[in-house]
Amino acid sequence: MFPKFRQSFSPDAGRKPDSVSIDTGVPSLNELLSSFSGVSFNHGLYRIVRAQDLAAWSNRIVVGFPAFAGRITCFGYDWLGRTFAIDTKRTEDGEPGVVMFEPGTGEALQIPANIRTFHETELDEYQDAALASNFYATWRGNGGAEPAYDQCIGYKVPLFLGGKDDSANLELTDLEVYWHITAQLIAKARGLPPGTRINVKGG
Repeated sequence: MFPKFRQSFSPDAGRKPDSVSIDTGVPSLNELLSSFSGVSFNHGLYRIVRAQDLAAWSNRIVVGFPAFAGRITCFGYDWLGRTFAIDTKRTEDGEPGVVMFEPGTGEALQIPANIRTFHETELDEYQDAALASNFYATWRGNGGAEPAYDQCIGYKVPLFLGGKDDSANLELTDLEVYWHITAQLIAKARGLPPGTRINVKGG
C-alpha cells in the first residue's frame, strides 16, 4: 500500500493515523485514509486530511471555487495550505483525477494523476513541483516555524492581490482561518480588474 510514498515520507512525531474504516466510493482514497488519516509528514511538509474532516474541507474549498461544488473530495494539503482533492468530473487511468487548489494564487490546477499515482509517482519523482519542498527548506533554514496539523505557512498578502512570492511575505497561521479568509478573497477577486479594493468578513 503506497510503498514509494512510505519510503519518501516519514510520519511526524505525535501524529498517529486515526483508526478509520470509511467508504468514499473510491477504493484508493479509502486505502489512503485507512493508512494515513490525520498524519503529518516530513516536518509538516505534507498532511493527509482526517476522515472526519472530509466534508468540512470540501465546503471550505468551494467557497472560493464554486464550480467544484459536489464534485471534489479533499485528501491532503501541504505546508503552504495548498489543498489536493479528487475530482469526479475528470479521470486519470480510470480513477478520479487530482486537482490542487492554491490559496496564494487563487488557482485550481489539474494534476495528471489519480490518488495512487499522485502518491507513488508525483510525490516521489516531482516532490518540489508538487509540494514546493525547496521553498520549504529555505523557509525552515531561515528559522521559519514548522506548521502543526491544523496550521500552514500562509501568504500575508496573497499573490493574486499583488503579494510577493518570498519568505518575507509568509507567516505561520491557523489553517482554517487562512482558508476562510482567502477563499472569500478569491471569490470576490475573480473577474475584477487589477487594483480593485476588496473587503472581506472576518472569521
